[in-house]
Amino acid sequence: MQPAATTIEPHEPHWLSRSAFQVVVLLFLGSEVILALLLHRNASLWVIVPLVLVISHFMHGAAVGFHEATHGLLRKNRRFNEFDGVLLGTLSFMSFSLYRTAHQLHHMHLATERDEELWPFVHPDTPRWARILAAVLELTFGLMFLPFLFLRIFLRSGSPIRSTKVRRRIWMELALIVVVWTTVLSAVAYWDAWRYFIWMYLVPAYIAANLQSWRKYIEHVGLTGNTVNSSTRSIVADNWLGRLVAFTLLHEPYHGLHHLHSGIPHAELPPLAADLKPRAPEEMPPFRSYSHALLDLLHALADPRVGAQWRTAATGPSQT
Repeated sequence: MQPAATTIEPHEPHWLSRSAFQVVVLLFLGSEVILALLLHRNASLWVIVPLVLVISHFMHGAAVGFHEATHGLLRKNRRFNEFDGVLLGTLSFMSFSLYRTAHQLHHMHLATERDEELWPFVHPDTPRWARILAAVLELTFGLMFLPFLFLRIFLRSGSPIRSTKVRRRIWMELALIVVVWTTVLSAVAYWDAWRYFIWMYLVPAYIAANLQSWRKYIEHVGLTGNTVNSSTRSIVADNWLGRLVAFTLLHEPYHGLHHLHSGIPHAELPPLAADLKPRAPEEMPPFRSYSHALLDLLHALADPRVGAQWRTAATGPSQT
């Protein structure tokens, strides 16, 4: 499939664009209050389910905020940025420091065998069945697979996370997660609030985690280039709905730009869309919507792989 390219006119980021995270959080909290009232009044599932889907999208946007915090870009104040990062990580079973450290490796070694975030798809010696199994698990059980993926990086023999100070902080954050969730679940059990917990947190969190996994796969899986633009899929929307989605996902759809300019805030990415223009035969222009990018991804899921190393790899393991 030939992706469609679009362009946008450069402009100074609007204050609303810079406030995308705050808007998403307010919309999320407001939606949760409405959902709580609907549950209290035993409203029909025909009303509850659509609202839960909307909340799931806002949770996904908050997860992108967590990602921004790991880059130190969510809040100008470093302490506030750290607080928000730890809070968002705790609520999603993820150590902020672990994600930040591992994500740095993703940017440093994008789509190479040292890119731990894209394991096991960057390893040509991984059998095809194992890569397909990993993809199925991550795309359907993202809420559990993502913590597993990062704990594997932290706990495995030869972990690239070697700093004693960083490892100590990761252990402290993991302990905090256990304490917080033990308290939350104990409170839910004490007040017999399982119905509220399931609909207001568990179901939307499960969906949001899977949305995040699918977005990650759209961004990278199936690409075997050796440049940023040939190892990422970007979306530059050509309609208002696509731009709204980009806004609520903190402009993460401009993913190639995030890798090219990882040190600038998300609101400043759209004016740089010209940098996504292909400059090598293997590079492709940005897609005009997530649906177009998803169609491109689906062709790759039968044999998921990432990175230029696949071009010269022996074909034996990948065909197993």
